[in-house]
Amino acid sequence: MGAAPAAIGRQRMALPDTRHRATYLFVAVVVGHILLISAQVTSRSGVPLLQASLMAGVTSVQQAAWAVVGGLRSVWEGYVGLRGVEADNRRLQSDIVALRLSLQQERANAGTTDQLRALVDLRPRVPWRTTGAEVVAGSASPDYRSITIDKGSQDALQRDMPVLSAAGVVGRVVRVAARTASVQLLIDRNAAAAVLIGDARSQGIALGNGDGTLRIEYLSATADFETGSRVVTAGTDRIFPKGLFVGRVERIERNGPTYRSVIVRPAVNFSALETVLVLLAPAPSTTPVPGADGQETK
Repeated sequence: MGAAPAAIGRQRMALPDTRHRATYLFVAVVVGHILLISAQVTSRSGVPLLQASLMAGVTSVQQAAWAVVGGLRSVWEGYVGLRGVEADNRRLQSDIVALRLSLQQERANAGTTDQLRALVDLRPRVPWRTTGAEVVAGSASPDYRSITIDKGSQDALQRDMPVLSAAGVVGRVVRVAARTASVQLLIDRNAAAAVLIGDARSQGIALGNGDGTLRIEYLSATADFETGSRVVTAGTDRIFPKGLFVGRVERIERNGPTYRSVIVRPAVNFSALETVLVLLAPAPSTTPVPGADGQETK
């Protein structure tokens, strides 16, 4: 009794499967007929319709694929090109920096060469035994204006020897080591030099102001000079020989018959010193001394 209903159920479930199979078979037969008809029917160009349809489909797919590939290739080439441009820009920037550094070095070398040439031109006109030296350090304190040079006792340097540049008086040697020496600049607050001012040869003492200028003190009330007058060493301080160029009068202030303030602008640019000349053996004081402008002062 129970087996009969189960068999009936299986038969009912099998009926839809049979109907689906029949439907699939019918569709397959229809498609097959269409394909056969398409293969037999020709288009206007004489190509079978099925072949033309397949070729059209394949062509469309190929065109789409080539479009995608072309787009990807353009993007990649653009990316590669941009990377190349970026690398070129970095290389150019590096070359520009290198050229600028080379130009700065060449300018610095040219400045040093000019100073050396000026010293070489000065030495035959200076009537003393001299030695050239390079500036290797400056003073770390603004209250003490000095430089260090690369010559010392091994080169016959001694304390209080005068130091010159091609422009004029630099200062004097104050400390000597074996291979170096310290030079007190003329503009130091504690520096002093006896000087002569103008054509009237008025005497005074040039003292450092500590600000890059000099002031003249101990002047006679009858001293006669003007702005722009030459200032040279007097030779009476037993350090600087007579006639060395110091600078020119920049400003004059009077207080009644006496001088209130006389400011001198030094001939030497102390911030740009690279080479100097040290006077080792002064000649007799009667020997003419060339000034900064080539004039001789006695």
